[in-house]
Amino acid sequence: MDKKKTWIFSLCILGTALFLGIGAFMWKKRAAQEPARIICIPKIIDSENDFWVQLLDGVRMAAEEYGMELTVMAPKRETDIEEQIRMIYEAIDQKPDAIILTPSSYERTAQAVEAVCDSGIPLILMDSDVDTERKISKVSTDNIKAGRIQGECARKYLDADSEIVVVAHVKGSSTALEREKGLREGLGEFAGNIVETIYSDSNYEKGYERMKELLEEREDITMVIGLNEYSAVGAARAIKALGLQERITMVGFDSSLEEIQLLEEGIFAGIVIQNPYKMGYLAVEAADHLIQGERVPLQIDSGSKLVTREDVFSEENQKLLFLFTEE
Repeated sequence: MDKKKTWIFSLCILGTALFLGIGAFMWKKRAAQEPARIICIPKIIDSENDFWVQLLDGVRMAAEEYGMELTVMAPKRETDIEEQIRMIYEAIDQKPDAIILTPSSYERTAQAVEAVCDSGIPLILMDSDVDTERKISKVSTDNIKAGRIQGECARKYLDADSEIVVVAHVKGSSTALEREKGLREGLGEFAGNIVETIYSDSNYEKGYERMKELLEEREDITMVIGLNEYSAVGAARAIKALGLQERITMVGFDSSLEEIQLLEEGIFAGIVIQNPYKMGYLAVEAADHLIQGERVPLQIDSGSKLVTREDVFSEENQKLLFLFTEE
């Protein structure tokens, strides 16, 4: 009788273990089938800015292809750094499988970024960098290289008496800092000809007003270089409104439809174009690799290229410039 009880008891234990094992396996299987949740926090969501539209199109396309559940949240203004920081902590509280972030400030966003790292949530930086020693993968344009390309383009139109104005976007952002650094490298001996750097705060109207005021104050400016779409377009509108396109040469950045038109008109001598769609797509792809426990390079370059008024109509450049508008 005792042996029979022991045998029955052993069967019960075995059955329970088997049941629990199957349950655990099914739970893991269901969990594996659930879509990964990612939160993307860009600097802004702006339907009127081609860079941000294309960037988020790339993010959404990749999230759909990888079967991810995507949430996008961003401040109303690119300069609202505190609001973005609040959103980063909110994202941490939601415990997603990964966070994709475009830091608004190189320095001020650093503490929140480190909080993400401390939480253990995989993090990918997109477009912009942050002041931290943590090893965080970033998908972006090589902004120093892109700025250098701008400088090399501009120097063809300069002489010893040229006076240059740089129109940057948000003071303290990594992209503005890196592009201006590269720009000065590309200008070489003409870097000392930069007489002023002004900021558009990534606002077309502010870029226009600040450029217009400066041009009305000074008659010696011969070169203007814009470091992003807002800055370049705002400044170009001011130059065009004042009829100074014959005196002032411009080099721009990004590839909105308006910038392409200004290039064709001759307002811009050249524009350095990025690939924001590719950048957004690669950021989600990198996040997926991290979620799967795979390693990701610390720097993934999404590319940049100079397009000039001389080669804007080449087949290669037309495909690049109108990649996102053709059906």
